[in-house]
Amino acid sequence: MKKFILCLIALTSLSLRSQSQTISLPDSIYSGKQGRMHVQGVVVDKAKGYVYFSFTDRLVKTDLSGKLIGSVTGFVGHLGDLDISDDGKIYGSLEYKNDAIGKGIHKELGVDTENEDGFYIAIFDGSRIVRPDMNVEKEDVLRTVYIQEAVHDYAAKVKDGDEERPHRFACSGIDGVAFAPAIGSSKGTKKFLYVAYGVYGDTSRTDNDNQVILKYDVSDWDRYAQKLSQDKLHHSGPDKPLEKYFVKTGSTRYGIQNLAYDPSTGNLFAAVYQGSKTQFPNYDLFVIDGKKEPVKGYVTSDNKKVEVKTLSLLNAGPKDPASGIRGWHFKWGATGLCPLGDGLFYMSHNSKDKDGQQQSTVYKYKWVGDNQRAFKLVK
Repeated sequence: MKKFILCLIALTSLSLRSQSQTISLPDSIYSGKQGRMHVQGVVVDKAKGYVYFSFTDRLVKTDLSGKLIGSVTGFVGHLGDLDISDDGKIYGSLEYKNDAIGKGIHKELGVDTENEDGFYIAIFDGSRIVRPDMNVEKEDVLRTVYIQEAVHDYAAKVKDGDEERPHRFACSGIDGVAFAPAIGSSKGTKKFLYVAYGVYGDTSRTDNDNQVILKYDVSDWDRYAQKLSQDKLHHSGPDKPLEKYFVKTGSTRYGIQNLAYDPSTGNLFAAVYQGSKTQFPNYDLFVIDGKKEPVKGYVTSDNKKVEVKTLSLLNAGPKDPASGIRGWHFKWGATGLCPLGDGLFYMSHNSKDKDGQQQSTVYKYKWVGDNQRAFKLVK
């Protein structure tokens, strides 16, 4: 009996040490140089001690010291924001399109063929990423699920005043992704996947002043998930999201770049590239109040008022007197925003080295959220 108790104490001590290791994160982590495409998102697997960076055409896996563990390469589309599910899978947005962004990627990669337009959630098994340059199509490291709702909005044509415009709700694809509980509900702990549209920032449009966020239950996505073939894109995915939400932020340049759920506040953080419409404050960061239930609202699309479900911005931070929109001017977050718990976040500071190679260092920040500043750097 005494040996059993001693063994139990030892196992408990080991478990506590293991738990403490999951939150002993360094103040900064450097990605290393990663080619000519800039970083799009970052997520930390605290349980296993790995960091995943999306660099547009590749997924990079490092340990907490920044040592390269492996990478998945060969994407000819746009791999965007990342998040991690409760079962440890890495989810990322993945776009194939032939607009200015898609053509720019193809030019940079030296690819002269055009794919059909297609938007996906890429689901990586991080445990299989064990060496650099694992080919995205030849290695069994990911599955993809087709996001039909976004494809339909992207392909649609609508009236805006007297002009016909491409892309319903100015949809340019998808980018920000986050797992979070049902917004506005205190019941249950189940998490859903929220997928944010990219939104074109055309200053002459009148229908692009809202962010659009889709909500999915991924518990049955095994029936949709397929291997990726970039020469023949599949269409396997849910017909519709559970919900489609709108958030009035004013126009931004390509919508929500990084979407992240912070369990310490219960809110969703949305980092964007600043918009250019002068009637709006053009903040870089918005916080969606996760405690407020969605409410009925209206947006304009195809010269009609459309009834939708709207989300509320947090009642904090600077408030624009003309539009009533609240947010923050904050330089970082659009290329990587990862909540760590206890009000701490990793923020990607992206840069290009003099040799043209792209890189990122994530730094630890503390959420402040007052009228003067959003975050402060942890030193």
